[in-house]
This record gives sequence, C-alpha cells and structure tokens, in this order.
Amino acid sequence: MRRCPECGHWEPAGAPGCARCARLVDEIVEEGWRAYVAREFGVLGPEEERQVAEMVVDEPDRHLWRVVDAAYDRLTCPECGGRLSRGPAGCGPCDLANGFRYVAVEIDRPAVPPGNEHALRVNVSVARRPSGISASEVFLRCQSLPLLIEGRLPTGAQARAIKALANSGATEQELITHMHRDWGAG
Repeated sequence: MRRCPECGHWEPAGAPGCARCARLVDEIVEEGWRAYVAREFGVLGPEEERQVAEMVVDEPDRHLWRVVDAAYDRLTCPECGGRLSRGPAGCGPCDLANGFRYVAVEIDRPAVPPGNEHALRVNVSVARRPSGISASEVFLRCQSLPLLIEGRLPTGAQARAIKALANSGATEQELITHMHRDWGAG
C-alpha cells in the first residue's frame, strides 16, 4: 500500500473527497473496460465505444461488474445530465441504473478470499456514488478499499465490530487503526 501524496490516506481511501484517490477508484473500473474492449473489439472510436456501452448496459448480467460500471460512465443520464448511475440519490434513471449494476458478474481475482471481489465492488460503488449514503458509511467503505485491493477481506465479525466502533463515535484515526490492525495489515 502507498500513501496518497495529496490526502495522506492509503491509496485510494481518500475518495471521493481527494481527486487523486477518486481517479484511482475510477481506474479500477476503467482497467476492466479497456481489457474487455481490446479483447472483444480492438480499437474503438468514441461513438463505437458508446454503442458498446449501450449494449453492455442492456445485458448487465452477461458482463463483469467493472465492464458494466465503466459502460454506465460512458452514457449520459437523461434526467440529471451526469454519468448514468452516478447522479444524486433520487435521480430516477441513475437510481435504476445503480440497481442494475448489481446483476453484473463477479469473479474473485486469483489468490484472494472468496467474496473479496464482491466487497471490492460494493465499496467501489459507494466511493463512486456516495449520494444518499451516510458519511460514516462512505468513510468506512473508502478506508477499506486499500485492504480489499491488497486481497484482504474482513470476517463478518470484523466488519460488524468496525461498524459498531463507528456507531459508538470513534474517531476516524481510531477506525483506521482498528481496521488495519484487525484485518492483518499491520
């Protein structure tokens, strides 16, 4: 793990507030898109890429989650004008697209515990669309990203313990220390 030179958190835990960390979170999704497009289509122009994105979001259950999330980024929400699925909570088309993203395929990366990819996916989703989610939940989800990227996965008991600690009023530093210690990151 590396410290972000802009915010001081472990990369990309400073998302969504730190622009550099937010770009790193987006890159998790983008690398999946680039690999998919190169494998299936080769080099595409912007219009062709948008057409592929439309095809992907029409059948999200047939594609990896990173591909689906990146496809939504290439489409514009007709209501809020932002990237489809990333608009504010309450934006109808974005809320709908945000829900559909969860039917996409998850395959754990090699050498990570089962369920790591699901946890990574959910936490990336929160970091990329924090609207309507409590600040403490966004903080916990983002702080866990470096650990999940590294291949760690908390047990159910560890996840409940950190949530209880957050609900009891622990400081951000106490939460970070507890998470890194208990999840085996030193």
